[in-house]
Amino acid sequence: MKGKKGALVALASIPLIMTLGNSMLLPILPQISGELRISAFQVSMIITVYGLIAILMIPIAGYLSDRFGRKKVILPSLIIAALGGAVCVAAAWFLEGSTAYWVILGGRFVQGIGAAGAFPIVIPFVGDLFKDEKEVSRGLGVVETSNTFGKVLSPILGAYLGTVLWYAPFIAIPILCLVSFVLMIFLVKEPKSEGQAEKKALGQFLKGIKEILHEKGRWLYSIFAVGGICMFVTFGVLFYLSETLEAKYNLHGSAKGFVLAIPLALLCLASYGSGKIIGQNKLLMKWLGFGGMVLLTAAMVITGFNSNIYFMVGFLSLSGIGIGVALPCMDALITESIEKENRGTITSLYSSMRFIGVALGPPVVSLLMTRGHWVLFGTMAAVGTLGGLLTLFAVKPSEGGNPKDNNPFKSGRSMKNPWQRQRAR
Repeated sequence: MKGKKGALVALASIPLIMTLGNSMLLPILPQISGELRISAFQVSMIITVYGLIAILMIPIAGYLSDRFGRKKVILPSLIIAALGGAVCVAAAWFLEGSTAYWVILGGRFVQGIGAAGAFPIVIPFVGDLFKDEKEVSRGLGVVETSNTFGKVLSPILGAYLGTVLWYAPFIAIPILCLVSFVLMIFLVKEPKSEGQAEKKALGQFLKGIKEILHEKGRWLYSIFAVGGICMFVTFGVLFYLSETLEAKYNLHGSAKGFVLAIPLALLCLASYGSGKIIGQNKLLMKWLGFGGMVLLTAAMVITGFNSNIYFMVGFLSLSGIGIGVALPCMDALITESIEKENRGTITSLYSSMRFIGVALGPPVVSLLMTRGHWVLFGTMAAVGTLGGLLTLFAVKPSEGGNPKDNNPFKSGRSMKNPWQRQRAR
């Protein structure tokens, strides 16, 4: 068990580092814009290009991890992410103006490729590492907490490093990636069955994935959507709060970072608690996930009626708790209900949906802000309601028996591996 705890620490370091590598740049974007003499739109692309390439590469990384093994994909991905960060540092150090900007953009592109093969593979790896479903749920709770802790730390750390040197956050990225690489090398041993499954041709593999999506699509698509909605609201609200604190309350730097960290800290604590509570009870996962979405929606509705900063921070923190409760439940449901040999690909699709939520949140909120406070939070409440309805009606634990032991989703067809069914025919 000690070895598994060390492995979990190493795996949990990856979402922490990947989150820092992206979100740490948010509070210093205006500073980067001034240093490189570029427009607000251009500087926003430093965040966007990272997310866009990750969305495209995540499913490929998931397939490779199913075929060749999780660790064999994660380790080179960490090196690629470190190299991307090093390119950004070199550009900031040796180049100036638009030339430095384009090279930094290239470095962020490379870093996004590395991120695609790192964090999304952690979720199925936790499912491979532990046999007991209760341990899997707890492990996923730790991973989700680490991911959220990175979001809590990033505005504070990014703002502080920016006061030391404007490109200091870029320097931190390769260092952190190498730390995680060393932890993975020495603390993580792949399960004996890892990589030993039958290696299928791409066409056969895709056919099997298509059959899984056809068979389990109703609940899978719903969980994909809920994950995307949670990230959409999280990053949209953070963007709104960041803009409001700076424009209306003249809060900058680390002071602003600490305020932004309040809802994220509660999200982090809720993630940890949710992961510990759900165990292997899939019925509880469904209802806790639904409860989290209800809390998120209620907080958005109430926030829409008052724009006072203390009121907003309080209820946005409440929405953070709702998201923190829901996400580990979605992670556990999707991980524990997919056959191991397809887990990497399916969870990578889920991760892509979450990245889409991250990418859409800030630009959509920037447009909604011009329509008024209530329109913005009314829209967020409607999105939260959609997530709650999907959790309530599309995610259905099987009826009868012990909810701890049953597959969480009732289907009229066998839940066996689709390739086993094919051979049986």
